[in-house]
Amino acid sequence: MKYRLLLLLLIIATATFAQTEAKLTAKLQDAVKGFNGRVGIYVHNLKTDKIAAINADTLFPTASMIKVSIQCGLMDKIEKGEMQYNQKLVYRDSLLYKGEDILGSFKDGDTIEVSKVALLMITMSDNTASVWLQKLVGGDYINNWLDKNGFKVMRVNSHVPGREAIRAKYGWGVTTPYEMCRLFTLIRDGKAVSPGASERMYRNMGRIFWDDKAISQIPPYIQTASKQGALDESKSETIMVNAPHGDYVFSIITSNNKDQRWKPDNEAYLLIKKVSALLWHYFEPESKWKPAEGVDKYMLNE
Repeated sequence: MKYRLLLLLLIIATATFAQTEAKLTAKLQDAVKGFNGRVGIYVHNLKTDKIAAINADTLFPTASMIKVSIQCGLMDKIEKGEMQYNQKLVYRDSLLYKGEDILGSFKDGDTIEVSKVALLMITMSDNTASVWLQKLVGGDYINNWLDKNGFKVMRVNSHVPGREAIRAKYGWGVTTPYEMCRLFTLIRDGKAVSPGASERMYRNMGRIFWDDKAISQIPPYIQTASKQGALDESKSETIMVNAPHGDYVFSIITSNNKDQRWKPDNEAYLLIKKVSALLWHYFEPESKWKPAEGVDKYMLNE
């Protein structure tokens, strides 16, 4: 009798593990109705272990979100003693990724620490910094780290031999909403590379300059760790929210977008903000907070 009771409890516990939040899933499905493009969403409440998902295992371009993976590869090299976080690097003009990056304004021969290059990659999403670090670490090295840590599809595509065809379809990197959330959760839990490396990465990811989309719908006094990605036809964001009633993480990725304008009222940007606000008030129903009147003019980051 005792054995049967224990078996029954085990079955119940297994059945409720990572249970789908049906009500939230329905709200998300309603939120994405009419969007002119493809949408993938994964939400995980780390306290209740409940999830909500739409196309969560579908492949999407990462755009700049792949830089979180580059950061993991970098930290793994540092953990092994092959690099140092405060070591000096010498900038060369050949590293320039054309655009408006801070690092791209450096002069040939200027020096900068790895720590600052990593911060620019994550905080400012500096492409020159990102390409430089990927070159130092190695695209294959980063992908091997992802593979060893159980990521089935998330990979760096650019400058990785053998991935030319998938790069042509997805660009710099490829992932799913689920795997983006899993990577953020590993870092949050201190299980990416090492506890120390995870803590450093989490601090970097909490200093995001691009806070005008998903982050703008969360109170400024709530800690978040995030990364954004944007291409003409794809907009995305993954964010871990250290909410009062329990941490939650979500990733929303869009592709094949009809609206390809780089404007604050881009359809995908508005959807990202809408989903972020929905989740905040769903998980924190007693919160009366909303963005301050007149704050929009202070959210024009470019």
